[in-house]
Amino acid sequence: MLLRNLATALLEHGRITTTLPKAKEVQPYVEKLITLAKDGWNLNNFRRCLAVLTSKSVTYRLFYDIGPRYKSRPGGYTRIYKLARVRQGDAAAMAVISLLGEQEQIKAPTRPAVVSSPSAS
Repeated sequence: MLLRNLATALLEHGRITTTLPKAKEVQPYVEKLITLAKDGWNLNNFRRCLAVLTSKSVTYRLFYDIGPRYKSRPGGYTRIYKLARVRQGDAAAMAVISLLGEQEQIKAPTRPAVVSSPSAS
């Protein structure tokens, strides 16, 4: 139920703030739902998403707004930002998980260039 509610809230609002472990857990869950919705309206896929999400209006939004937005994207529809603050009560690490924009790209992490030492000849 926790994942269902988080996924519904994320698809409804586009961005939610939660703990880092919850954000990492719900990310593949939401991405599979968006992949089902990318193909357009299909009764079987609609029912599969409806079985997971807790709101029919969010399921319609998934199929008519969110799914077509990522039609040409092969995957990676969400992004997780770690927040610098922790939750006051239990010091849990907080994060923001959000849907990407239409043309937004995630840059791959780059490694610093390794400077080789000159060979002793």
